[in-house]
Amino acid sequence: MPPMRVSIELVPRDATDLRSQVDEALCLGPRVAITNLPDLLRFDLRSWDAALVAREHARLAGRDLMAVPHLRAMDMHLARPWRPAERVRAAGISHVIVVQGDPPVDMRHAVTGASSLEVIAKLRREHPDWTIYAALDPYRQGIAPERDYALRKLEAGADGFFTQPFFDLRLMGAWRDLLPSVPIFWGVTSVTSVRSMRYWTARNRAVFPNGFEPTLAWHQRFAADVVRFGEEHDADLYFMPIRVAIGDWLGDLLA
Repeated sequence: MPPMRVSIELVPRDATDLRSQVDEALCLGPRVAITNLPDLLRFDLRSWDAALVAREHARLAGRDLMAVPHLRAMDMHLARPWRPAERVRAAGISHVIVVQGDPPVDMRHAVTGASSLEVIAKLRREHPDWTIYAALDPYRQGIAPERDYALRKLEAGADGFFTQPFFDLRLMGAWRDLLPSVPIFWGVTSVTSVRSMRYWTARNRAVFPNGFEPTLAWHQRFAADVVRFGEEHDADLYFMPIRVAIGDWLGDLLA
């Protein structure tokens, strides 16, 4: 099996801030060779444009950083090609993550209502050489329905998954057993306040284990445990820092 790969999720607020985040991510060590970029409608910089910025900035720093944009399925037009495709292809970007996407707060943003399954199948037909990841959420529904939904995404043309963040290695291990041999980037994030913990419980239905603490120290220990999990199982990981500096959280863990 290939060695563990590590992705850092960066928030594309604007090009200047994103370049600074890329610098921080690259300082974590050579195992960070991937960044994934969510498509957040409250910012002007769309995920695919952010991927171009991140990849070019890393190249100027002498690093080959794979930049993987998130694509919101509900925004996609199924009857016509995805317009940015040729531009991102020309920049050497051939990996994407298809997410369903949350409904926009600003209704001036048009949505088509396309599903993740439809968009995965569309992109697979139009770009057979791309690597297409889908989202896996262990919290939104029961284990069997989510596993079956994941299998349908694979049948539609997905190559693997990026998961919602885990807070428990036992749950991560259970999902690894449910989808053996499937390429998965196992998500980890930082929930460092009681308010944030309540948000994750209410909005994302996250499950926190006994002994969980909304502190940076707890997340530093858990990150070390997750890295050992990745090394033992040749599992890919992605870290999503929220309200913490990347370096403060991960330090030299990935060096």
